[in-house]
Amino acid sequence: MISTCLKQTISRALQPFPPTLTRRMSAGTAASRTDTTSRLAELRKLMAAHNVEVYIVPSEDAHQSEYIAPVDARRAFISGFTGSAGCALVTPTKASLSTDGRYFLQAEQELDSNWELLKQGLPDVPTWQEWALREAEGGKNIGVDACLISAAQAKSLAEKLKNRNGGELIGMDVNLVDLVCGEKQPERPKEHLRILGLEFAGKPFEEKLVEIRKEIEKNKGSGLIVSMLDEIAWLFNLRGNDIPYNPVFFSYAFITPTEATLYIDEDKITEKVRENLGDNVNIKPYNAIFDDVKTFGEATASNDQKLLVTSSASWALTKSVGENKISTIKAPIEAAKAVKNETEVKGMRNAHIRDGAAQIQYFAWLERALLRGEIYDEVSAADKLEEFRKEKEHFVGLSFPTISSAGSNGAIIHYQPEKSTCARVEKDKIYLCDSGAQFLDGTTDSTRTVHYGTPTPEEKKSYTLVLKGHIAVARAVFPKGSSGFILDILARQYLWRAGLDYRHGTGHGVGSFLNVHEGPIGIGTRMQYNEVPLEVGMLISNEPGYYEDGQYGIRIENVVLVVEKNTPSNFGDKKYYGFETVTMVPMCKKLTDPTMLDEEEKKWLNEYHSEVYEKTKSFFKGDEYTLEWLKRETTPI
Repeated sequence: MISTCLKQTISRALQPFPPTLTRRMSAGTAASRTDTTSRLAELRKLMAAHNVEVYIVPSEDAHQSEYIAPVDARRAFISGFTGSAGCALVTPTKASLSTDGRYFLQAEQELDSNWELLKQGLPDVPTWQEWALREAEGGKNIGVDACLISAAQAKSLAEKLKNRNGGELIGMDVNLVDLVCGEKQPERPKEHLRILGLEFAGKPFEEKLVEIRKEIEKNKGSGLIVSMLDEIAWLFNLRGNDIPYNPVFFSYAFITPTEATLYIDEDKITEKVRENLGDNVNIKPYNAIFDDVKTFGEATASNDQKLLVTSSASWALTKSVGENKISTIKAPIEAAKAVKNETEVKGMRNAHIRDGAAQIQYFAWLERALLRGEIYDEVSAADKLEEFRKEKEHFVGLSFPTISSAGSNGAIIHYQPEKSTCARVEKDKIYLCDSGAQFLDGTTDSTRTVHYGTPTPEEKKSYTLVLKGHIAVARAVFPKGSSGFILDILARQYLWRAGLDYRHGTGHGVGSFLNVHEGPIGIGTRMQYNEVPLEVGMLISNEPGYYEDGQYGIRIENVVLVVEKNTPSNFGDKKYYGFETVTMVPMCKKLTDPTMLDEEEKKWLNEYHSEVYEKTKSFFKGDEYTLEWLKRETTPI
């Protein structure tokens, strides 16, 4: 169970590789700074021994995972910064940490004096690649663990380095941070896999293999190397517990027109799993992938066909095959996984109704507790929310660490409370709760910002501007072929008119009992979001926000499903799409200023609240207080 894994990772909190994903991770207070002096000194000795003047420490693991296992938390260990995104760079005399706007406040509070913070996206701030190239001037070498950087990133950096100063990018087969940590490094997880039945997966893995082999043939490949963990889990209808909150397992897959091989620690394979895979799938040791693809590449070198990889494949993998023997394609499994089948869509709807009921219980309970004068901090409040979720059918665990943030802590976008330093939840301060769960039939993610006292006019204005942007996205109708890139302005337009904005994307894809952040789609200003159109069956979050540093944070998040819309006309013979909201939790009426909403916005909000009430009320039989709270919060405005 994921919840068991969470307990294990929490117990490791004081070990050298801090778990980056447990809810009790540091909130970023000054008291939580890690003294990195001795760690950096040891790393620099190793760099000199390996003839490396600049060393790169990415956040990702060997599978380019966004969320990682404690054993792979190298960047957090060497820098002290525990956010999920960023890159650390070390030279003999300097150390820099590059991250984006979601983590500026957290990084400033967690980094010690050894580190310089590179705030990505701000004027005149270099990217981590630019910083590394600058520090390598004069023919110096840059080193990186070849398993932790994608082949595409390595190629780009190596070419720039060579053209700029003649230095070399060294793809190392040893990780220097691991050597610094030594025997104190956490062990790799070894829990058994579980089979995801067809009642949840909706399609046999054998059919998925047939479809992927068609993609291999279409791309004229001799085989496909798969390294992304959620793609492998989806492909074989298996789930694991190797990374907290993400039901995946460390593995590689190699698919050819005639064979499918799963590379994994065989101790994780039960007899039941082995029987389920049958003769359709070979099972080999995890690291055997490197020798196998090398041998396969050599055997097919004379053919016109090449081995297919995606842009997420590590440099180590492509070097094993030989870069002249591979062809990089758009990830066919990622694309297939993003479009949910009928069973998955039904499961996601049902999971969000149950999850909505748990959140309704929580917010009603919290209001009652605070008005009674009971005392709860951010962690104990979040624990209560998890208790409500655990009562719901098919619950497996949380889908990410609960962001339970009161008052000024809400302005830290990815805040994670720690028991020793967290704040009290108070009725007279804004409370932001971003949370989600893993159910066998779906993954949930929603954010509600509430106030149980009397909000200020400024707080109500900010909340309602965010709400207007949220409603604009929820009501959007767009032609087939549109991307999330072009929809982002809908969420920001009202904030922009007031000279306000937020430093994160507006939406991300959501997996089906898989990763809560799922590619390739998103709503935001990243150019890659313009490369993939939204399709019917995709699930994506809708989460605009606003953050007043030192005072409060506001975010409103629902998961929405892309559906076809019936429009009066069909210009250009195109289909037109829109969204169905699947999250079922009321908005905060106390923070909403109805005078700022037009009639169409009020209509949407009232209809949404009516749907929330009808779909969740049956969960509160015998719970009169919660039912009355729900009725009050969903009455029309």
